[in-house]
Amino acid sequence: MSKEFEIVEELSIDSTPERIWEAVTTGTAAWMFPTDQWPSVRTLEEYPTHLVTRMDGPDGWFNQLEHVLTPGENGTAVRYVHSGIFVDDWDNQYDGASKHTVFYLHTLGEYLTHFDGKDAAFSDVQGPEASKAAGALQKFLDALGIKDSPLGTELVLALPGRDAAPVTVDFRNQNFVGLRTENMMVRIFGRNAFGGVVGLTVHDFANGADAEANTEAWQLAINAAY
Repeated sequence: MSKEFEIVEELSIDSTPERIWEAVTTGTAAWMFPTDQWPSVRTLEEYPTHLVTRMDGPDGWFNQLEHVLTPGENGTAVRYVHSGIFVDDWDNQYDGASKHTVFYLHTLGEYLTHFDGKDAAFSDVQGPEASKAAGALQKFLDALGIKDSPLGTELVLALPGRDAAPVTVDFRNQNFVGLRTENMMVRIFGRNAFGGVVGLTVHDFANGADAEANTEAWQLAINAAY
């Protein structure tokens, strides 16, 4: 049964409204996923402090994102509102979407703090069907060498396709883990908690970064974990 939803998050990002605006409009591949092919319309555009983007579909379906950016002495206050209609399995979809939102907005802040203005080679990798099982996220983290390392841990790891190098755990909860190196962010999604497979995105800011090679290396790693 269709039902409307609204997800509201407020946070502070150590950046300017102008830089955040660019990141959420033309730079989404650097911290979330490419959205340039979405058939959305900017229904309200008050640069650089208020942006509303909306997608409309059949039978009243819609998906809307609102960003309110307020500059301050210690960065920019961000009010983010995601609203729309979920068609099926409302509770599970809402739970997953709200938890993803926190992770995405954290990653936006990480990008603006450490890699602002750099182009990203983007890769999206999905695990096999076996990664839908309970405990699948932890199984993959163990295979990577992250194990139970808490938020803020600094490790030296040979991530897939890379030599051993420092890796910071910049986000961690029961569903998601964020890793950051000198020139890359990896976002790991435990979507097995919401009925999906474990997946990840790679945002590689190194000169000459090869998205295809990253995809191949991480796909082999996630498949091997199961």
